[in-house]
Amino acid sequence: MNRRAFLINNTKVAVMAPFMPAWFGNGSPEGQLDYPNMPEWIVQLVRQNDQSLKSILERTESDPTSPKFGSVVDGVGMVNAHSVTSLIKTALNALISEPSAYFGDQHLIEVVGAAVGVLLELQHADGTIDLVTTNFHSTPDTGFIVKWMAPGYRLLKESQIPNKEQITKPLWTFLERAGEALKVGGIHTPNHRWVVCSALAELYMISPDQGYRTRAEEWLAERIDLDSDGQYNERSSYIYSSLSNRVLISTARGFDRPELLEYVRKNLEMTFYYIHPNGEIVTEASGRQDNSIIGFLENYYYPYRYLAIKDQNPQFAAACRLIEQTAFSKVTGFLHYFLEDPSLWQELPGPAPLPVSYSKLFPHSRLGRVRRGNYDASILGGSASFFNFHKKEAVLQGIRFASAFFGKGQFISESIDYIDGKFILSSKLKGPYYQPLPVEHLPDDGDWEKMPRALRPQSEVQQYEAEVVVSEVEGGFALDVSIGGTDHVPFALEFIFRPGGTFSGVEAHDSLPDVYFLKSGMGEYKAGADTIVFGPGHHTHQWVDIRGGLPRTGSPTVYLTGTTPFRERLLIR
Repeated sequence: MNRRAFLINNTKVAVMAPFMPAWFGNGSPEGQLDYPNMPEWIVQLVRQNDQSLKSILERTESDPTSPKFGSVVDGVGMVNAHSVTSLIKTALNALISEPSAYFGDQHLIEVVGAAVGVLLELQHADGTIDLVTTNFHSTPDTGFIVKWMAPGYRLLKESQIPNKEQITKPLWTFLERAGEALKVGGIHTPNHRWVVCSALAELYMISPDQGYRTRAEEWLAERIDLDSDGQYNERSSYIYSSLSNRVLISTARGFDRPELLEYVRKNLEMTFYYIHPNGEIVTEASGRQDNSIIGFLENYYYPYRYLAIKDQNPQFAAACRLIEQTAFSKVTGFLHYFLEDPSLWQELPGPAPLPVSYSKLFPHSRLGRVRRGNYDASILGGSASFFNFHKKEAVLQGIRFASAFFGKGQFISESIDYIDGKFILSSKLKGPYYQPLPVEHLPDDGDWEKMPRALRPQSEVQQYEAEVVVSEVEGGFALDVSIGGTDHVPFALEFIFRPGGTFSGVEAHDSLPDVYFLKSGMGEYKAGADTIVFGPGHHTHQWVDIRGGLPRTGSPTVYLTGTTPFRERLLIR
């Protein structure tokens, strides 16, 4: 069995104990304590990179006598291009960084050289690799790998480290083959275009092949997908907006296209208004897999720092300082950017305050944002969870409601209006019954599936209308909720809180965990030093799993229940 067949058919690789310097984890060896040419924050990232490398080596076959030498398994026991790339990328950072425990380490060079050999076995004849969870012969995923590894290749190639050719020669073979795929291959998503462009730019800085530039220009001719709000098409504030910023910077640098930086600036400026008081980023408007996840701004550190220094922009510098306080340990994955561009080692300009008091609508994202110092809220059109409230440690993750209206009464406002400082969300539904199908449209065999519902006359049409008007009150917000149209329709309104706090003023459900009722008065949710007050309560039934409504989230949730018509002002402070 050849190596490629072995890797594909034997996914559970038995790993040997990885090679580690004897002193690893006990500080640097003698003579490697001071690095006057490298700022402390870079040294810190290098140390963190070492910890990541140690973890990857635990999943790596490091024995040169093993036929599996250089193989890296992922979390489910598979060897694939991305698991192997995780080793190569992280090890390249370590090998060329003097503060690293692995600086110039010869055994690591052997391991990485073998890993590149594994990667070449996984590379298809067309130059692409697979993202085994979903994409095969994938040009964009090849682009991701190229943009990760090309800077490390350049740095190692320029270094004086002995025996570096064990890595650089096979790695260039991989990169050059990948470059041919990037010249012709297609993409799936908007950001893939810019990933491919950045990978081509990274290769162009190694080998100025005109084909790299020509292909990038073809993608760039489609123009950057930034709306007038300053957000990219996917609205993916945690993952893909920050990615687009990083790869557009790479493309601008590699192909000398400084005009691309203007798109990055606009997105970074918009992101000021996506910051919660605790440093988290707003994700609820995302159109991708990061929707509603909890995340900070670490993915933005490189673009903020790059343009803070290039433009001497004090607010971008302030954003960097915020990330350093809240999420700096997660910046390690971007170490290659900072090693490759020493201009980023400069001191940041003096910071200027970030906006902390505002009320804004981002119409393209259907997102309203209000912040007043230590609390803020997001109001969302197009989302079942239409309101959330952050008060530092205490977080109301979302409010939503569903009504038992013909199995389709989950409230989702497709639009959001902003009038006189108020955000307005609304929804209208119809629930018709149907009359006999006209004879001329009846099938000969009486098959129901052949009888088009659209041609049946409607009767007894029931109406449903819901509206939420969000306005500011002292210390928080008022939500004027109106649900009506057809009377006696049961509904359940949910206050969904982030786990970890405690309630008062509410009653637990008899049998459902983390389900509570606010029957009257005001409830409180306390987390750390912060408390959210909400209400008043309303309770006429215990039905929380409304037919047609979304499943319960599993987070601590307080319910208001009733039947239509319902008109109430809810307060959140």
